[in-house]
Amino acid sequence: MRYSVLDLAPVPEGSDAGRAIANTVDLARRAEDLGYARYWLAEHHNMPGIASAATAVLIGHVADATRTIRVGAGGIMLPNHAPLAIAEQFGTLATIHPDRIDLGLGRAPGGDMAVARALRRGMDQDRFPDDVVELMTYFGDPDPRAAVRAHPGEGTHVPIWILGSSLYGAQLAAHLGLPYAFASHFAPDALDQAVAVYRERFQPSARLDRPRFMLAANVFAADTDAEGARLRTSMQQAFARLRTGQPGKLPAPVDDIEAAIGADMTRVVNHALRVSAVGSKGSVRAQLRTMIERYAPDELILTGQIHDHDARVKSFALAAEVLADLDRSKAA
Repeated sequence: MRYSVLDLAPVPEGSDAGRAIANTVDLARRAEDLGYARYWLAEHHNMPGIASAATAVLIGHVADATRTIRVGAGGIMLPNHAPLAIAEQFGTLATIHPDRIDLGLGRAPGGDMAVARALRRGMDQDRFPDDVVELMTYFGDPDPRAAVRAHPGEGTHVPIWILGSSLYGAQLAAHLGLPYAFASHFAPDALDQAVAVYRERFQPSARLDRPRFMLAANVFAADTDAEGARLRTSMQQAFARLRTGQPGKLPAPVDDIEAAIGADMTRVVNHALRVSAVGSKGSVRAQLRTMIERYAPDELILTGQIHDHDARVKSFALAAEVLADLDRSKAA
């Protein structure tokens, strides 16, 4: 089973986007050395705590700074873009970095209506399946008869993943014969049903002969359970602020999360973030093993909004050790 990193290039309180991007590059290099298979970045807009808005640009920057790890989008919010523009962007990336670029596609807007208007794109999500097919065509073999062709792009066959947190994405990925990644790290309610639907309805395609499912999970690993739980409070606070319409930079951790956001909001946040591994190496091992045994993912992608960069690097390093140990145990 492969394991990978999902990064939103978090901008901590007291820092700025320049430092956040430098931290992303550093984490990507370390993830490559730690054996992670992919390093994905996500499109979000109008959020001061996230520095990955120009996702394709940052993917190129990370790919330039690394050697072998696959780099991609987890994901590009396709309703915001013309498929041809994405084909040209990712076709260029794949031309510069052959066989290293991935493209995950989401149906959500990555922002609100004001963002959609500013991007000059509507919120017409009903076009999503057609846009995915159009985009796949641009990456396919050259067709001299086509009225519109992606240069660069055609012939690159950039791997496309469908991302989702509902049955819609599972059904579309199954119908098109594409790999599927579920956003269980922040919206896990439909996880069990979506995985079952995807696997049961999958139709083999020229791109994929059997289902390929990626499970997303948060990880906050540290020397002790208490330290891991404290690291998690940054993401809990950020999620609570987003839910109440107050997005900002990633808050510093606190000792008492209920005192910071209230008991009711803590329950709401913990429900949304329940697909998480938190604590010491032993605790994280047990929690990740339970997830893997329950969902049998082909890949596991880990994320974690941690305020201190060194603590974030350490969390991913501990998680990599755990996953390598689990792989060895399974092989034995």
